Amino acid sequence: MKTNNLRINQLSPETYKWYLKYLEALDNLDIEAYGKFLAPNCCVQSNNNPPLEGKQVVIQGLAAYWKTFASLEHDLLNIYGNDSSFVLEALNHYQRNNGQLVTIRAVAFTDRNEEGLVTSVRFYTDTTPVFA
Repeated sequence: MKTNNLRINQLSPETYKWYLKYLEALDNLDIEAYGKFLAPNCCVQSNNNPPLEGKQVVIQGLAAYWKTFASLEHDLLNIYGNDSSFVLEALNHYQRNNGQLVTIRAVAFTDRNEEGLVTSVRFYTDTTPVFA
């Protein structure tokens, strides 16, 4: 994960530390670690695709999706919002399964419950270049 390009961060130091661990689980493609951040009733939606609803469905869907590329690295640009609802603007650096590197811009809206678990993620990006 790259944080040296982070320009604006409106999260508290505690939540920012939490979020870095969350993104680290994503960058490591570690579905078990990522699942620990999710509320049982979480919902994840990408672009206009149907949402994945419920922790187990999200885990299964992401585990399958993560097999379609070799690696992912988030390059944080801006984080706007508060500790319970925020949006990340980032460059996502993918390595395709064929070894080719592709960078795409993305935003992710995240909501957390009172226990600090993720209840909703809506991310918007064009992954076409990753799979072209």
